[in-house]
Amino acid sequence: MKVLNVYRSEPDETVKKLVEIVTRDRDSDSFDLYGASPDYDTLVDKIFDADQTICWW
Repeated sequence: MKVLNVYRSEPDETVKKLVEIVTRDRDSDSFDLYGASPDYDTLVDKIFDADQTICWW
């Protein structure tokens, strides 16, 4: 199962720990929305490639 983690803001230590727990023994990828100009085409491709998408605020 492939998990995509989408970050709305820079992850703090709590979020990093939760991501570690959720993605343990799974293939995972991430996408940052908090950058200057996120590439939404890439985000859409990553969403369709993943089995599960989790958005972190």
